[in-house]
Amino acid sequence: MKVLFIKDLRGQGKKGDIKEVKDGYAENYLIKNGYAKKLTEQNYKGYLETRKEEKAIDEENRKNAQLLKDKIEKMEISFKVKTGAQDKVFGSISSKQIKDELEKNKIYIDKKQIMLEEGLSTLGYHNVKIELYKDIIGVVKVKLEK
Repeated sequence: MKVLFIKDLRGQGKKGDIKEVKDGYAENYLIKNGYAKKLTEQNYKGYLETRKEEKAIDEENRKNAQLLKDKIEKMEISFKVKTGAQDKVFGSISSKQIKDELEKNKIYIDKKQIMLEEGLSTLGYHNVKIELYKDIIGVVKVKLEK
């Protein structure tokens, strides 16, 4: 039986693959668990239409992320922090604080998109990476000052 994979299945096939498998395996495992559909002309046309829609959505998201990246890279965020002896910063600036500051500038992202290993705790400029889409990463300048 020929099947069209609708989900990735490790070792068997990826989404969109067409494979010839034994009837029992197809019916009792692949189709039953939602990994594949029996290959018919209608199923294949439906898959191609869905694929075209997904591609259009992906292009739109990629374009929006690129515009956002350009906007973010022109920005500079500054924080006033308290310092102690030898300009040592009390506490640190977290990704949540950076997110809140971006929201003040009408840029809405999830704090999980901010690629910050640990809080910023030294005075001066820091480049903070923000993952906007799969492979689009913007860099915002963050300045810590007394």
